[in-house]
Amino acid sequence: MICLNPQHLRVCRYLALLTIAAALSFLAAAPTYSTEVQKGVGDSPAPESEEPATTPPAKAGAAKPSPEVSSKVENAVVKVFSTLRYPDPFRPWSKQAPAEVTASGVVIEGKRILTNAHVVLYASQIQIQANQAGDKLSATVAAVAPGIDLAVLKLDDESFFKTHAPIPRASTLPNIKDPVLAYGFPTGGTALSITKGIVSRIEFVPYNHPVSGLRIQIDAAINPGNSGGPAIAGDKMIGLAFSHLNQAQNIGYIIPNEEVDLFLKDIADGHYDGKPAMFDELQTLENPALRAFLKLDKSVEGIVVHRPDTVIASNPLKEWDVITRIAGTPIDDQGMIKLGSNLRVGFQYEIQRVAKDGKVDLTIVRANKALQVQLPVTSTRQNLIADLHGTYPSYFVYGPLVFSRATLVFVGSMTRNPTIATSLGITGSPLITRLGDTPSADRDELVVVSSPFFPHNLANGYSNPAGSVVFSVNGVQVHSLKHLVELLRDLQDEFVVFEFDHRGGEALVLPRKDTMAATEAILTDNGVRAQGSPDMLEVWDGKTAAAQ
Repeated sequence: MICLNPQHLRVCRYLALLTIAAALSFLAAAPTYSTEVQKGVGDSPAPESEEPATTPPAKAGAAKPSPEVSSKVENAVVKVFSTLRYPDPFRPWSKQAPAEVTASGVVIEGKRILTNAHVVLYASQIQIQANQAGDKLSATVAAVAPGIDLAVLKLDDESFFKTHAPIPRASTLPNIKDPVLAYGFPTGGTALSITKGIVSRIEFVPYNHPVSGLRIQIDAAINPGNSGGPAIAGDKMIGLAFSHLNQAQNIGYIIPNEEVDLFLKDIADGHYDGKPAMFDELQTLENPALRAFLKLDKSVEGIVVHRPDTVIASNPLKEWDVITRIAGTPIDDQGMIKLGSNLRVGFQYEIQRVAKDGKVDLTIVRANKALQVQLPVTSTRQNLIADLHGTYPSYFVYGPLVFSRATLVFVGSMTRNPTIATSLGITGSPLITRLGDTPSADRDELVVVSSPFFPHNLANGYSNPAGSVVFSVNGVQVHSLKHLVELLRDLQDEFVVFEFDHRGGEALVLPRKDTMAATEAILTDNGVRAQGSPDMLEVWDGKTAAAQ
């Protein structure tokens, strides 16, 4: 899938900015590598009188909206203008050049505008413009959820909402083949666009790792700029456009109201917590030999636990357990459950509906015995190589070296170059071998040299280390970027020795006092305003206190 805005490709996959020069520089260095996530194109909670949007699809097909309804929808759709400053993974002290993007949004309850996260993530300026209006109004991000690709905007001038009312939102999922209209401001013109199609498919699928959710597929044409525009069936909104499938015809995707409602309910307290999920590795129970191996009765249906998630110590699941029910709902041998009479989705969908106090009731079969367990579920998952989640990378400069955390953005940017990706694999870089791992006793995160050497004679004779994962400083294994800064801060040895975590590399030995003395001149010469990000400078400035 791709974002519905050419410029948005840099936000949904803002990893793709590795230049030829940078690529050559990384290849010349001790290699490393990268990986990333996701896709995108792109109301407030349902009124209390309506049922939650978790009910099965309605039985009747949606009718064509009346002229009056169509007029209200057109009045509620807005064009969004964003100026985005994405992070630069290879120059973490700076940001990328501003990118101007346009997309769509829709007025919702609470004097707010709903749009996609990828439309406003890393925005330094946001404006909205109503349909048929000649002026633009300043807006700010009130809440954003990159995982499910939703965001809410607030306007500086709320008088706008006196003449632009929200549109009603359906409380049930649409039926397959229901007519649908997609509203927005796609490329190809400046006026509001309305395209027609039908609901083609409803599934529970991954969005941005590790978040999954319901997704509605439609065949109405949605294109770059449609991001954040409403999809209308009958006289109500059924979801928000956010992506389409690249190299395919008439396959567009919308985020259904149920996901919107969950997001809006989550941010009601002013903070987004995220959706609960399970992270155990599972496999289907379709193979006859697998069933025979587990000695299961023919009546048993469910999904097999291949590897339980070990991050949660209280996880009650064990290898070869068969999960047969979730909160009483039967699970079939493909791990699916039924919604209504004609819809099947992954059983994980139920987690976001039935989780209470961070737990979900499961029925499992273990050694031919049925057991009732409570599975802890969480909305967050710590990874050794994490996503930036809308933040800018931390960094620290020490002499000619720039250190930063390994992130999915960094890794993804590097591995988009096949030569670099292959080189990283050959050298056994943790950027590839530990991608997807959770923190361990020896490491909270991976620390990388994010940039080529700054020009200085201290680096003479050494190969470019950009992309290398730091293993140790003077024999002490590095656990995190903060730990690295602490080690450098407190070091009293004559030399600083950096060892890297890959095959075929070299150690860097630098004179400690000369390196520290040269740092300020290197920063000035290269136009770097600060030796580190604020969080790392706070650690570094603890040197005086540590010495007392």
